Amino acid sequence: MAAINPAEVEFSAIRAQGPGGQNVNKVSCAVHARFDIAASSLPAHVKERLLALRDARITQEGVLVLKAQQSRSLEQNKEDALRRLQALVDQASVVQVVRRATRPTRGSQVRRLDAKSRSGQIKALRGKVTD
Repeated sequence: MAAINPAEVEFSAIRAQGPGGQNVNKVSCAVHARFDIAASSLPAHVKERLLALRDARITQEGVLVLKAQQSRSLEQNKEDALRRLQALVDQASVVQVVRRATRPTRGSQVRRLDAKSRSGQIKALRGKVTD
């Protein structure tokens, strides 16, 4: 897993949205975290996978913008943004195992066909009785 260097993340304090009374109008405690993916110290394959994500938070210039406003504390919002950013990088650094196509065994094919013929015979016996 690639670790994020907090020095590479640019934080800017903004006013939070939503309820909160006068505190929302006076205090800038929400955080915009801007992370330039291309200029970061992440490994190349993680950068490629991050830039390939179809995510609205990634700009055309390759900057990931996260907004954190859960807490009323600026520091807690910064930690939340870093935690979410790290989770996104961890998700992008996991390489999926390539699925190899396999064929059904001969025994499984025979069992399947036997079950089909058995169910067909049972359904054939459900018809009207003719003398």
